[in-house]
Amino acid sequence: MDRSLEFGAFMEKFLLNPPPSSSPQNLLLNGLTFAAKDIFDVEGYVTGFGNPDWARTHPAATSTAPTVLAVLTAGATCVGKTVMDEMAYSINGENVHYGTPINPCAPDRVPGGSSSGSAVAVAAKLVDFSLGTDTGGSVRVPAAYCGILGFRPSHAVVSRAGVIPMAQSFDTVGWFARDPVILKRVGRVLLQLPDVDPVRPSHVIIPDDCFQLLNTQSNRVTEIVIKSVEKLFGSQVVKHANLGEYVGDRVPSLEHFMDKGNEHQGYIPSLIALSAAMRSLQRFEFKNNHGEWVTTVNPQLGPGISERVWEAVRTTDENIETCHLVKSELCGALNALLEDFGVLVIPTVPGPPPKLQTKGCSLETFRVRAFSLLSISGVSGICQVSIPLGTYDNLPVAVSLLAKHGADGFLLNLVETLYGTLTEQDEVANKSGC
Repeated sequence: MDRSLEFGAFMEKFLLNPPPSSSPQNLLLNGLTFAAKDIFDVEGYVTGFGNPDWARTHPAATSTAPTVLAVLTAGATCVGKTVMDEMAYSINGENVHYGTPINPCAPDRVPGGSSSGSAVAVAAKLVDFSLGTDTGGSVRVPAAYCGILGFRPSHAVVSRAGVIPMAQSFDTVGWFARDPVILKRVGRVLLQLPDVDPVRPSHVIIPDDCFQLLNTQSNRVTEIVIKSVEKLFGSQVVKHANLGEYVGDRVPSLEHFMDKGNEHQGYIPSLIALSAAMRSLQRFEFKNNHGEWVTTVNPQLGPGISERVWEAVRTTDENIETCHLVKSELCGALNALLEDFGVLVIPTVPGPPPKLQTKGCSLETFRVRAFSLLSISGVSGICQVSIPLGTYDNLPVAVSLLAKHGADGFLLNLVETLYGTLTEQDEVANKSGC
């Protein structure tokens, strides 16, 4: 098929059918199609990791990743592997070697990475759902940019076997869908969850400081969410908070990463420190995983990626123990804040997707704000779902819901319950010109 008709989403097309079943109609994913990011092993195919030098220097996989096998066994059909950012080290979705998948929501904008092709395949309706990975934001960002649902599960609850590691302290297997029902079905398979009745959230926290990081329309987004929650659960569950202050008070180890030079005035200091800790540990683990290969092969890497990869290769183990302390302190603090059935609402990203081939220096402010938000669940390991909220100025808008570590089933049920009301409120906001 003409690559342009497939939005440049696929690295290669093939067909993996589900194994025979005596009662296929009872399978959760029966009849659905999916694609997998080129970071998942599929027996007989080289796992390319977004880079031709990696593909050239690695043999074909001898087994298939358990997550891919799980959705196949649940009745889904795999139609191919999708394009990704090189070595999973970007949130843009631009790949100089294989081309940048076209964002169906905004063709002149980046699709988001590193699971770019997986998000585009779902947004363009080429598949029913897709698999990606999320280390620093690689499912949440492309979901937001492409106007679809994206789920990052609690850390370490979905198998990462047969998936090339980027940084194990943050790596998760996530997934995309256009429909909350399918999103939940995939989650039930990967998380091995029974079908349980939805539970009402005990409290829904709106951190006003986080919404101030939005480039535009922060009031519109919070209003849509609050009205939806109030309509379904009553106004008493909505709480406002200052998340930056809470994190600063409850995560003492962040002091080591605070910006002493005030370079980031106008941002949220504790969340800037959080993203600094995340990047430090990410670089260290990336070096341990791939530093030897990088220095031996000296691969061709695209702009932005090359600088990040070589910075990681040159990193030291300074502050690594403190990074792990930050992780455990933050997880404890957020689990205490959310309790069993609380929800935290934040912008997924600080604004619409940047234009294609925007220079890195002009994206710096956006990236700082983005990683302030993305590091909340990234560092703590709690679960997060990005939900599309229509468009503003013809560009996609998204919001995220977060729940405590292990509350993935609760969160998937909540998305299904809230989704229709959020869509209605978005339409009301559009008609009123908000």
